[in-house]
Amino acid sequence: QVQLVESGGGLVQAGGSLRLSCAASGSIFSIDAMGWYRQAPGKQRELVATITSGGNTNYADSVKGRFTISRDNAKNTAYLQMNSLKPEDTAVYYCNALASSILYWGQGTQVTVSS
Repeated sequence: QVQLVESGGGLVQAGGSLRLSCAASGSIFSIDAMGWYRQAPGKQRELVATITSGGNTNYADSVKGRFTISRDNAKNTAYLQMNSLKPEDTAVYYCNALASSILYWGQGTQVTVSS
């Protein structure tokens, strides 16, 4: 079992920055990839970024050049640095982790970008 807790969400003006954190606990030795997804009201959950245990990253086109995913294996924490935020980035952001072929999700953290 892996437990994930997100933090760092909040309200920010357009053009601002936020850093989200995702702290993992439990069977952390089995975690392979970690990722961030988001879900806006009335929309499906969508990929934001992923990072493998080896540090390979993947981003949605909509956030490339603005968001950076990183991972501190010593702290069992993944991060999402979000710069140049836009109102369309407003959503609940969820962290996930793939461990032993099981996908775990956090509870989500709200990010609201005002225009």
